[in-house]
Amino acid sequence: MNELSPGSTTHGVWTPEGETEPRLNEEAVIEAIATVYDPEIPVNIYELGLVYAVEVDDDGRVKVEMTLTAPACPSAQELPEQVREAVLAVPGVTGCEVETVWDPPWDPSRMSDEARLQLNMF
Repeated sequence: MNELSPGSTTHGVWTPEGETEPRLNEEAVIEAIATVYDPEIPVNIYELGLVYAVEVDDDGRVKVEMTLTAPACPSAQELPEQVREAVLAVPGVTGCEVETVWDPPWDPSRMSDEARLQLNMF
Protein backbone atom coordinates (compact mmCIF):
# COMPACT_ATOMS: atom_id res chain seq x y z
CA MET A 1 0.00 0.00 0.00
CA ASN A 2 1.14 3.50 -0.69
CA GLU A 3 2.19 6.15 1.78
CA LEU A 4 -0.60 8.69 2.19
CA SER A 5 -0.08 12.28 1.14
CA PRO A 6 -2.61 14.93 0.15
CA GLY A 7 -2.34 16.34 -3.35
CA SER A 8 -4.18 17.50 -6.43
CA THR A 9 -7.39 16.30 -8.04
CA THR A 10 -7.78 13.91 -10.94
CA HIS A 11 -7.61 15.69 -14.29
CA GLY A 12 -7.02 14.96 -17.91
CA VAL A 13 -4.10 16.17 -19.98
CA TRP A 14 -4.44 18.26 -23.13
CA THR A 15 -2.88 16.79 -26.26
CA PRO A 16 -3.08 17.92 -29.92
CA GLU A 17 -5.82 15.28 -30.34
CA GLY A 18 -7.79 16.76 -27.43
CA GLU A 19 -7.98 16.21 -23.70
CA THR A 20 -7.26 12.71 -22.44
CA GLU A 21 -9.49 10.92 -19.97
CA PRO A 22 -8.80 11.77 -16.32
CA ARG A 23 -6.41 9.34 -14.67
CA LEU A 24 -7.36 8.00 -11.29
CA ASN A 25 -4.74 8.75 -8.66
CA GLU A 26 -4.32 8.35 -4.93
CA GLU A 27 -4.48 12.10 -4.30
CA ALA A 28 -7.99 12.33 -5.77
CA VAL A 29 -9.11 9.43 -3.57
CA ILE A 30 -7.63 11.09 -0.49
CA GLU A 31 -9.37 14.36 -1.32
CA ALA A 32 -12.68 12.47 -1.52
CA ILE A 33 -12.03 10.74 1.82
CA ALA A 34 -11.27 14.14 3.37
CA THR A 35 -14.88 15.18 2.71
CA VAL A 36 -16.03 12.70 5.38
CA TYR A 37 -16.30 14.03 8.93
CA ASP A 38 -16.80 12.29 12.24
CA PRO A 39 -20.15 13.71 13.41
CA GLU A 40 -18.79 14.33 16.91
CA ILE A 41 -15.50 15.97 15.87
CA PRO A 42 -15.31 18.99 13.51
CA VAL A 43 -12.30 17.58 11.61
CA ASN A 44 -12.31 15.28 8.58
CA ILE A 45 -11.34 11.66 9.14
CA TYR A 46 -8.18 11.94 7.05
CA GLU A 47 -6.79 14.77 9.18
CA LEU A 48 -7.83 12.86 12.31
CA GLY A 49 -5.51 10.07 11.21
CA LEU A 50 -8.28 7.47 10.90
CA VAL A 51 -7.20 6.43 7.39
CA TYR A 52 -4.24 4.08 7.54
CA ALA A 53 -3.82 3.10 3.88
CA VAL A 54 -5.20 3.69 0.40
CA GLU A 55 -4.48 1.33 -2.49
CA VAL A 56 -5.52 2.23 -6.05
CA ASP A 57 -5.35 -0.57 -8.62
CA ASP A 58 -4.80 0.04 -12.33
CA ASP A 59 -8.35 -1.12 -13.06
CA GLY A 60 -9.87 1.56 -10.80
CA ARG A 61 -10.53 -0.56 -7.73
CA VAL A 62 -9.70 1.15 -4.45
CA LYS A 63 -9.06 -0.38 -1.05
CA VAL A 64 -9.11 1.77 2.07
CA GLU A 65 -7.95 0.66 5.50
CA MET A 66 -9.26 2.85 8.26
CA THR A 67 -9.98 2.75 11.95
CA LEU A 68 -12.23 4.58 14.37
CA THR A 69 -11.34 6.61 17.44
CA ALA A 70 -12.72 3.78 19.63
CA PRO A 71 -14.31 0.35 19.04
CA ALA A 72 -17.55 1.60 20.62
CA CYS A 73 -17.70 4.63 18.31
CA PRO A 74 -21.37 5.47 17.63
CA SER A 75 -20.49 6.08 13.95
CA ALA A 76 -18.90 2.65 13.47
CA GLN A 77 -21.45 1.62 10.85
CA GLU A 78 -21.88 4.89 8.97
CA LEU A 79 -18.31 6.25 8.62
CA PRO A 80 -16.93 3.35 6.51
CA GLU A 81 -20.02 3.53 4.27
CA GLN A 82 -19.59 7.31 3.88
CA VAL A 83 -15.95 6.73 2.89
CA ARG A 84 -17.01 4.09 0.37
CA GLU A 85 -19.62 6.42 -1.18
CA ALA A 86 -17.16 9.33 -1.35
CA VAL A 87 -14.52 7.20 -3.07
CA LEU A 88 -17.02 5.72 -5.53
CA ALA A 89 -17.88 9.29 -6.63
CA VAL A 90 -14.29 9.90 -7.83
CA PRO A 91 -14.05 9.70 -11.65
CA GLY A 92 -12.35 6.48 -12.70
CA VAL A 93 -13.15 4.46 -9.56
CA THR A 94 -14.72 1.13 -10.52
CA GLY A 95 -15.12 -0.31 -7.04
CA CYS A 96 -14.24 0.37 -3.42
CA GLU A 97 -13.63 -1.82 -0.41
CA VAL A 98 -13.35 -0.18 3.01
CA GLU A 99 -11.90 -2.30 5.78
CA THR A 100 -12.08 -1.22 9.41
CA VAL A 101 -8.95 -2.30 11.27
CA TRP A 102 -8.08 -2.03 14.94
CA ASP A 103 -4.36 -2.69 14.86
CA PRO A 104 -2.61 -0.41 15.44
CA PRO A 105 -5.16 1.32 17.64
CA TRP A 106 -5.85 4.97 16.92
CA ASP A 107 -4.46 7.60 19.27
CA PRO A 108 -4.28 11.41 19.06
CA SER A 109 -0.66 11.31 17.87
CA ARG A 110 -2.00 10.24 14.45
CA MET A 111 -3.74 13.59 13.91
CA SER A 112 -2.28 16.14 11.52
CA ASP A 113 -1.02 19.46 12.85
CA GLU A 114 -4.05 21.09 11.20
CA ALA A 115 -6.43 18.82 13.15
CA ARG A 116 -4.58 19.49 16.41
CA LEU A 117 -4.88 23.21 15.77
CA GLN A 118 -8.60 22.98 15.04
CA LEU A 119 -9.18 20.99 18.22
CA ASN A 120 -6.82 23.06 20.42
CA MET A 121 -4.73 19.99 21.20
CA PHE A 122 -1.26 21.55 21.08
